[in-house]
Amino acid sequence: MMRLLLIILVCVATTANAQSISAGEAIAKIRARYPATPNPNTVDTIKAGDPSTQVTGIAVTFMDTMEMLREAARRGDNLVITHEPTFYNHPDDVSQFVNDPVYKEKLAFIKQHHMVIFRLHDAIHQQKPDPFPIALAGVLGWEKYVNPATPHVLDIPAISLRDLVRQVQAKLHSHTLRVIGEPSMIVTHVSLYPGASGLAKHVFALNANEHEVLLAGEAQEWETVVYAQDAVIEGRPKALLLLGHKISEEPGMEVCAKELREVFPNTRIDHIPTPQPFWDNKK
Repeated sequence: MMRLLLIILVCVATTANAQSISAGEAIAKIRARYPATPNPNTVDTIKAGDPSTQVTGIAVTFMDTMEMLREAARRGDNLVITHEPTFYNHPDDVSQFVNDPVYKEKLAFIKQHHMVIFRLHDAIHQQKPDPFPIALAGVLGWEKYVNPATPHVLDIPAISLRDLVRQVQAKLHSHTLRVIGEPSMIVTHVSLYPGASGLAKHVFALNANEHEVLLAGEAQEWETVVYAQDAVIEGRPKALLLLGHKISEEPGMEVCAKELREVFPNTRIDHIPTPQPFWDNKK
């Protein structure tokens, strides 16, 4: 009986130790899971919180907005892995927000709930292949058309641009989807560039002879948008679908959450989608 009790106590202690991990230790494991070329200017750093804080749960998201942080706190998650900035600019430079009421309330909430915020952006995009276009293709039902060697380029069954737009909007549950192109154009080749890939990649995709459609996250309206508009006006069989940055990259962070469950088998890992920022004007 005493031996059985001793075995039970040892098992309980082992389980407790396996589940006890600091935010700093967890972040080290995450960095090991997504190794990257060293970059002195990386944005993959702790944005708020004490790394010695004991982790009660890990929340993974595209962006840690106030709404997302409140949901993480409700679930008891205090380590937040965010893909995009916490404080409104790429390097999370808060110098202009020191006395800003919106920034101060967000920071106070993070401190009140003993949260640690870590950004996972550069390292995860350095993985080969980049998991974000693959994850987006999966949500769109195009996983069987993905070539890991060229994950941004897909050949799909022929479909009109009009029907493609309807299909994409339904699959992504998108409130807003902006389109340039002739609705009746038949599409068989698409380029996927989730996030904010920039003008150079967008133009490269639109210039490819066989590619009719570029599905991008976001773009400068005076850059890619005008380029695509001019291409269409010139009679070129091209189209641009702007999905929204959040819509296009959230699938990648859902995959990240699944991968981190393998890294932390004894810790709760929640994928908490960032709410869409714009109204659904159809409601």
